[in-house]
Order: sequence, then structure tokens, then C-alpha cells
Amino acid sequence: MDKSGKLTIFLGYAAGVGKTYQMLEEAQNLKAKGVDIVIGYFEPHGRKDTIAKTEGLETVPRKKIEYRGSIFEEMDADAIVARHPRVAVIDEFPHTNVPGSPRKKRWEDIQIILENGIDVLTTMNVQHLESLNDQMEQITGIKVRETIPDWVVKQADEVVMVDLTPRALLNRLERGVVYPAEKAQRALQNFFKESTLVALREMALRQTAHEVEERMEQEIEAHAPQSDSQDSLGHARRLNDAVVIYISDDPSTAMLIRRGKRVADVIHANCFAVFVAEHADLQTLPPGKREAAERHLNFARNLHIETRVLVGRDHAQTIVDFARLHNARQIFLPRLVGKGADRLLGKSLVNQVVRLAHDMEVTIVADRRHEKAPA
Repeated sequence: MDKSGKLTIFLGYAAGVGKTYQMLEEAQNLKAKGVDIVIGYFEPHGRKDTIAKTEGLETVPRKKIEYRGSIFEEMDADAIVARHPRVAVIDEFPHTNVPGSPRKKRWEDIQIILENGIDVLTTMNVQHLESLNDQMEQITGIKVRETIPDWVVKQADEVVMVDLTPRALLNRLERGVVYPAEKAQRALQNFFKESTLVALREMALRQTAHEVEERMEQEIEAHAPQSDSQDSLGHARRLNDAVVIYISDDPSTAMLIRRGKRVADVIHANCFAVFVAEHADLQTLPPGKREAAERHLNFARNLHIETRVLVGRDHAQTIVDFARLHNARQIFLPRLVGKGADRLLGKSLVNQVVRLAHDMEVTIVADRRHEKAPA
């Protein structure tokens, strides 16, 4: 198989900042240089300036899929691979494909295209990053359903921040550049409040800075001599550190997993999600508890977190022993909320872990909402 293609992500913080326009401008520049480039998927949203940027670019026809008596059009990844251009332009990286598609998510389609040696230019907003999901809901009041695991974004060769000040974005919205008048008015009253946009922009800028920092570290490591410097040794030590996330059947576990994974990524630590039970076979658990635990363990695996089922009666001691064995710097626990004995047990677990893990940082995450578990 050919060498994998390169992935470039044009990252923004809201619709209308110019991600797709910037991506298409890059596509036109590449075409002018003689690069074989096609549009694999483009979502115009009725924006004339953006549509004009597609002029002269070849478009791969979409695939038609029937679902519940209606016909939907999706990107045809197989057709793009068969056409085999040097570069494919693919809008809306986080998109969920209609049921009946070969793959569930567009980012999975893009991985297939990359594996076939085709470079990809794509777009996304920062709120679709899985680890930021809970923070985004707190900022915007909206639960983002289409998310991308952090590890997918980290595999990108380049992340380009497409920036526009919130005031300039609001002016574009008011002029009808982003949405038609009626939709624009609804947006101004909801998601597109200036305070919300400021917070989202700061999040996108921080995320881009984090991506740049990680890539610089990787470059330094790749070119470092075999006799490592003190700095690279320090980095290696950090890689041996760990973050341990306690898995339970509580709905807040999804938020806990995201928070713990993001911290692990920032400090370059290994990340474990652990469930404690009296027996290694989860089939011995009550059905509801077993299903919730398995759902959360699978969610953690999808984020490339190593999962373990630990056997032990004393949950606190079992967690702390595992954390110490793996040189953990932090343990993430939920502030379990329940009734009667359940609530007392939750409180007892937190207190016991804090007492036992005196040489570690214990982070207790409270769920401010009654969040649904991941699907």
C-alpha cells in the first residue's frame, strides 16, 4: 500500500468564520500548481462567496442512500479512492453518515482515504472535539452530538486555525452572509451571543496552541541525538506517569472519562479507565449496572484509553493500589449522587481514596447536569 496521505484540518470556533472558504482557497492554490485535486464533499450552505471558490475544481459524485423511504446523499469514499487524486477536499469532518452507509462517521471515511495515500483537507469546529464536550455544553447550553475522538485530531499533520473576531462574525451574521435572515435572527438569540463566541474562540486558540506545542515536542524528539538531553529525559519520565479514571454505572462517568483523558493528553501521561468488581466476569452484575459499565468501558476504548476490570471488594484500596503500581499522578472520581445508602457509599469511596492516595492528586468531578450516557 502507498504511504498514508497527509491530513490538514481547518479549525474554527463557529459557523461562518471562513473554514471552508480558506480550505477551498488552498485547494485552488494547489490546483494552480498542477496538483491533482478533487472535491470529495462540499456543503455550500447557500454562501455565494464560498460556492464561487469551487469553480474549476472537479467534484466526485455523492453516493445516494435510501433510509426510511427517503433518499440521502453522502460522500462516496470508495469513489474517491478509485479516482485516486493527490488531494481530496472534504468538508465537515465530524459529520455522522446516514444509516446504511459503509461507515458511521465521516472521519472514518477519511481514514480510509488517507490509508490509500491520498492527502485530505477538511474542516471542523473546536466544539466537536470529544474531550471538550462537557465544557462546550457549559459554555453554550447545547449538547454537541457529533464529536471526534481526540486521537483522530492528533493524527493530523497540520491544524490551521481560521480566526475571525466575534464582533466581525456577528457583523457577517447580521448582513446575511452566514445564514438567511430568519435563521440568522434565531442564531443571534441563541448560540451566537458575543460572550459565547468569545469563550469558544479562546477555547479554539488554546487548542491550536496545544497542537502546535505537541508537534514541536515531536519534532525535537525526532531529531534529538541518542544521548538524550535533560529535557527529553524529563519528557520520557512524564510519559511513564499515568492518570486513572474510575468507571462506574453512573451517567456522569462519560464526563469523567473526557476530563481525565484531556488531562492525560496535556501532561503526556498514560491513561487508564478502571472498573472494580468482585468478579472478573461482568455477567455476574445486575443487567442494568453491567450494561452501563460496558457502555462506559467501550466509550473509553473509543478514545484510545486503556481499560481494566479490577477484581476487589474494597474499591478504594483496589483503585489506589492500581494507581500506585502504574505511577499515577492523578485519580479521577465522580461525585456520586444518589439516594440513601448509595449516596453514603459514594461519599465513603471519595473519602477513602483521598485518605489512601496521599501521594497523588485526587480530582472529584461533579456533574452539573444529568447527562445521558454515551450511545
